[in-house]
Amino acid sequence: MHLQERINAFVKLGDFLGQFSNKVITKQNNVELNDLFFDGFKHQLKLAEEHNGWFTKENIAFALKNWSNALTQTNLSKWLSKYNFNEISPKKVAIIMAGNIPLVGFHDFLSVLISGHHVLVKQSSNDKQLLPYLAKYLEYVEPNFKGNISFTEEKIANFDAVIATGSNNTARYFEYYFKDKPSIIRNNRNSVAVLTGNETEDDLKNLSEDIFKYYGLGCRNVSKLFVPKNYNFDAFFKAIYHWHPIIEETKYANNYDYNKAVYLMSEFDMLENGFLMLKEDKSYASPIATVFYEFYDDTNNLKEKLKSDEQHIQCIVSNGFIENEVSFGQTQKPQLWDYADSVNSVEFLLSI
Repeated sequence: MHLQERINAFVKLGDFLGQFSNKVITKQNNVELNDLFFDGFKHQLKLAEEHNGWFTKENIAFALKNWSNALTQTNLSKWLSKYNFNEISPKKVAIIMAGNIPLVGFHDFLSVLISGHHVLVKQSSNDKQLLPYLAKYLEYVEPNFKGNISFTEEKIANFDAVIATGSNNTARYFEYYFKDKPSIIRNNRNSVAVLTGNETEDDLKNLSEDIFKYYGLGCRNVSKLFVPKNYNFDAFFKAIYHWHPIIEETKYANNYDYNKAVYLMSEFDMLENGFLMLKEDKSYASPIATVFYEFYDDTNNLKEKLKSDEQHIQCIVSNGFIENEVSFGQTQKPQLWDYADSVNSVEFLLSI
């Protein structure tokens, strides 16, 4: 199968996903194999929502919209143009996926197949309804994919390389278990925002998307703020207030109530507005419904700290502060060439 045939298949998948990326699902007449797959995928969306309370209609639709926007001829060609896939000798690449947000492992799945390898997927139990159905769509729209995609719920075996994502504890296990295989091992990372006090209301509103989208469960969600000494949080709380309906979501509210009780009983100082708590803390990983913050008084020292802690950080959200920063509101809209943990998975796949 030629690279362009693989690209064409994923472009058709992007067109298919675009039908499900808005509040109102609308069947399009020009989408290939729609009569065979449209109603079935609607059912899979319902199953995903029922299976995982964090996977709301809005969050699933947001994920599908991002992938529909990414899987275009222009984006795929731009992403892949600098690589040579002609010398690929197909290998079987195992992917162990996380399940914190919908289709969180799709980029790895895409990268393996678009590179010309075969993929063996072990999904998280939290996110197992959507990808097998989309894999079947790919096999129908491009029959040469048949036999190249497999899923397992057992211990993975008979593979040549692995991409595995998990917690810090499971990552250590992965590093030991896969020590004899080419691998990419990912662990916990969090994203941060650097504020100066000069942000506009729109900047802070956009930042709220980075904080609250997917309930803060993604590694690209901002879980910590760095703010200047004596920073006044009033403008921040005002700008994020439009997210207040999130407290009506039961799972989020339960976490809010629990963490607030823990903080109060522990007599921790915190700021809160009824749906988000701010706590001064040097850690990067904050609980759901909480964002940590830390004061800084010297920008150069802060840049050095962020550099030294880069193994804990996925994204840095700021405006003109640091190299490779992400703009406010854009953390959950990565491009195909924005690699998790800044590890280029395509280069890895070309090297095995």
